[in-house]
Amino acid sequence: MAPKIERIAALEDQAGGAAFWNDPVKAQNIMRELSGLRATVDGFSAIERRLQDAQVLVDLAAEMDDADSAREAAAEAEAIDAARHDIEQELMFSGRHDGRDAIVIIQPGAGGVDAQDWALMVYRMYSRWAEAHGFKTNEVDYAAGDQAGIKNVTVNIAGERAYGWLRGERGIHRLVRMSPFNAGGTRETSFARVEVYPDIQDDDITIEINPADLEIDTYRSQGAGGQNVQKNESAIRIRHIPTGLVVTCQDQRSQTQNRERALHILKVRLQEQEERQREAELRSLKGEHVEAEFGSQIRNYVLHPYQLVKDTRTGAETGNTQAVLDGDLDAFMRAYLRGERREN
Repeated sequence: MAPKIERIAALEDQAGGAAFWNDPVKAQNIMRELSGLRATVDGFSAIERRLQDAQVLVDLAAEMDDADSAREAAAEAEAIDAARHDIEQELMFSGRHDGRDAIVIIQPGAGGVDAQDWALMVYRMYSRWAEAHGFKTNEVDYAAGDQAGIKNVTVNIAGERAYGWLRGERGIHRLVRMSPFNAGGTRETSFARVEVYPDIQDDDITIEINPADLEIDTYRSQGAGGQNVQKNESAIRIRHIPTGLVVTCQDQRSQTQNRERALHILKVRLQEQEERQREAELRSLKGEHVEAEFGSQIRNYVLHPYQLVKDTRTGAETGNTQAVLDGDLDAFMRAYLRGERREN
């Protein structure tokens, strides 16, 4: 709870500044975050008070052998437990950017058409998860596979704590199944890489990019199936030469808008990369084990010879593979967030 209290103090200092409302959008984002933090801290304090009151009831019932007081204490304990569950869920989302929307990038690993088809299955899985939560999805970029599936997709997922929920999905997802594309009917293993970034506002991005470090190309926008959806080359591909990062964008109406959006996503990725590297260095200095970010296999999806989805980090698993592929991911996400909270 201490980090949240410190964050409240820092935001209150910003809100008290004379020029705070000069930027209404930034000010509203700060006030929204402040409101959420205060609600969490106040809720936690209220639970502590209720626990103290409940203990008084329990002691009273024991002393007086009072059945009514005992029932009242039991009912209060049940209510406190429900409230505590809500607060625990709040505490799972303790990351700096957990309240933001998410940018999700999905790419197939080696394996040709099987891997590209698996990448599309992963995309559908997250799309259905977002839909079940009432979140909005918007394709920033989509490249169809040669025969099936996708070569890559970038999607913005907008909703309350979208990034907080999704950030634990970053890593390698492994599928084992009988290949529908192999005439020999052999079992195939496919991989898909998922990257998740917070959709940080431009005002919160501190990283600077030298225009000379960018290679910018244009191409025609594509829709599902690979067909061109515009005659003019409005889609944008930006490559950051020093890091090799490539960002493409085709969801905006004009080339200028696509360029701005692609540049924004590039800045987000570079800043997040820098922050993760800094955090990894700090953990390393403390003697903690640091895992490779995107090389880490986080979950196995086995469809043959048996049915099982298992998270390699938390041990969470289920035999209902179809439900998971249809977007039933909350149990896996919660297990990751709880484990992270215990570690911290």
